[in-house]
Amino acid sequence: MDIVLRAVVVGIGATLVLDLWALALRRASGVRPLDWALVGRWIGHLRRGRFMHDSIAAAAPVRRERLLGWGFHYATGIAFAGLLLAACGPDWARQPTWPPCLALGVLTVLFPFFVMQPAMGAGVAASKTPRPAQARLRSLATHVVFGVGLYLAALLAAALFPR
Repeated sequence: MDIVLRAVVVGIGATLVLDLWALALRRASGVRPLDWALVGRWIGHLRRGRFMHDSIAAAAPVRRERLLGWGFHYATGIAFAGLLLAACGPDWARQPTWPPCLALGVLTVLFPFFVMQPAMGAGVAASKTPRPAQARLRSLATHVVFGVGLYLAALLAAALFPR
């Protein structure tokens, strides 16, 4: 049970750090974050048996797509946190260090590059977007921030649950 509770705290905390980063970036530079309703739309179409789209924005909307997308966003953060905790073990969970968090944060960029972006019509690693290099760099930076969030949230979890 300890690993599940820690995964929830770390995953939600890291994802919250990511969302605060996206909000700050939008306010500072006007960069629009990912529309989680479109992710929810993709999930809604998965239930209907459709994985790939030419453009998820052009796909038919699904009921409660925004809620689905945000739920998926946070569930994914919790799953990645669970992976981190399982890989690093209970001793690490009690005294977290930053290198595993940063490494996992960087590795998580593979999920959007090779699953989400192709499935939603943006191509492998955003290859079908107007500025692929910029999109890739933005994705990588976002996932580095997620790694920082994993570390900060792991420190919080260690303080909340020292044993």
